[in-house]
Amino acid sequence: ISRNRFWGTPLPVWKSEDGDVWCFGSVSELEEASGEKITDLHKHFLDPLVIEKNGKTYRRIPEVLDCWFESGSMPYAQEHYPFENKERFEANFPADFICEGLDQTRGWFYTLAVLGSALFDTPAFNNCVVNGLILAEDGKKMSKRLKNYPDPNEMLNKYGADAVRLYMLNSPAVRGEDLRFTEKGLVETTRQQLLPLWNALVFLSTYAKIDGWDPSPENLSVKNSNPLDRWILSRLHKLIAEVQKEMDGYDLNRSVAPFVGFIDLLTNWYIRRSRRRFWKAGQGHDKREAYATLYTVLFEFSKLIAPFIPYIADGIFRTLRHDTDHQSVHLAFFPEANSAKRDLDLEKRMDLVLSTVTMGRALRAKHQLKIRQPLPKIFLVTRDPEAKNVLEELSELISDELNIKEVVITQDEEQLVNLSAKANFKTLGRKLGKKMKIAAQLISGLDFENIRTLQNGKNIILKMGEETLELTPEDILIQRQEKEGLLVETDNLLTVALDTELSENLIQEGFAREFINKVQNMRKDMDLDVMDRILISYQSSAKLNTALDAFSDFICKETLANRLQPQGTLDGTEWDLNGESCKIKVELNL
Repeated sequence: ISRNRFWGTPLPVWKSEDGDVWCFGSVSELEEASGEKITDLHKHFLDPLVIEKNGKTYRRIPEVLDCWFESGSMPYAQEHYPFENKERFEANFPADFICEGLDQTRGWFYTLAVLGSALFDTPAFNNCVVNGLILAEDGKKMSKRLKNYPDPNEMLNKYGADAVRLYMLNSPAVRGEDLRFTEKGLVETTRQQLLPLWNALVFLSTYAKIDGWDPSPENLSVKNSNPLDRWILSRLHKLIAEVQKEMDGYDLNRSVAPFVGFIDLLTNWYIRRSRRRFWKAGQGHDKREAYATLYTVLFEFSKLIAPFIPYIADGIFRTLRHDTDHQSVHLAFFPEANSAKRDLDLEKRMDLVLSTVTMGRALRAKHQLKIRQPLPKIFLVTRDPEAKNVLEELSELISDELNIKEVVITQDEEQLVNLSAKANFKTLGRKLGKKMKIAAQLISGLDFENIRTLQNGKNIILKMGEETLELTPEDILIQRQEKEGLLVETDNLLTVALDTELSENLIQEGFAREFINKVQNMRKDMDLDVMDRILISYQSSAKLNTALDAFSDFICKETLANRLQPQGTLDGTEWDLNGESCKIKVELNL
């Protein structure tokens, strides 16, 4: 515990020439022994003190304490315990938690534990929050000399403090692992979490202003009947309970990951699937229900995320607060989970739908099929009767999200894939030995009926010459080969397949949706208000002209266009629409 240095707390040990040792436990003890008034405990004040006792001369040994033992003494030293504040110290020891880097395992963590155990037979803390080391992008230690890290002030000014906080909180660093800090990580955090969340607030504020909706007690007390509203409120209260539990357990990683996931559910599922409810004319019950739900979710969510991303949380809260609410989210109470708001069955059903959509999106992405290109059919195969009922009930959500014209739900996956069997060498090899090769050939030739029997969990009998072999479902690996014209994705409960055969009408609709996307981008670049009406002119190929003419009403409705007019020549913005060149000009309809 000693170090041969000048600066540090001098070890309170005086030693005689014959090796007799005198250790002092307080300043008053040292003053009594030395006859001197002690006003400073630094080395150069204590070293001159010489103590004479029983004919012996005692001088202080030259060593100082290892500085980590000073840090480990912090709980006691800060209260001047045991000389003062005895009751206050004992009421607050051990500490609820400490927080430091992984490199403190052999430093502060160790000395706190050693001294606490030696003095009180307990560690000095109940919880230890450990962060990993923050390294440069190349994995090396950050170095001022090498300048191998982005400037912190520049990152804060460019992306904001919340982006830096959330990037690091939602990283391996809070699990005690190393993080390679990159500017790209800040970009992704901003793009994938913070901007979508802020855009959700902008979406609500924009359309509430257009419709004159306000969060009055009457408007907020509307009954929730739409399953999407009941689902997102249920997930909100599940989230509150999760974050509360993990924060109470001092687990930062498990506190942050759920609310990051919730942002995706809110923005990429709830709002995406509810947009047309806000867009439609009038003030019907369903529209008022959507407003009340999104307002409530954002307002309560701002309180939940306040400890993690305080600036955005406060921005959301201040935008939505009533005059009777606190001025800041940081003065409000942390939200309480309400179990009465939970609908576990609805959560389970929506999880199945989300899984289905995720698999469908993955198939589109894997085979480079844009979501704007409508497809004729999606096949959903499941043998679970409950899952089948859920998919049938919520099939409209699936078809809308994946831009599919028809959802076909069936129990028979042979419509989608060719099934074949393969021997499971791991289970059969030990039983069959040299006969394994023959058995493998026979198993590869199993017909559909035998494969179906095995799928249903039953055994089959295989003839091997004069012998018979009983095969269990575990002895066979079932292989699936997708049929021509279909794209297939499978998990344990569900098989999803997309029919990719495009009719001329679907191809034309794909052109129209691409056209709408480009016009909406141009509206955004022109900084038009969401309700501004426009005039559209375009110059394109005959093939594209036919498609746009066929879907002109749809295009005008989606883009708020009063006119959609082809031109022979046009000075407009040039776009590529699924391989067809098109010039588009958008004007504000004054």
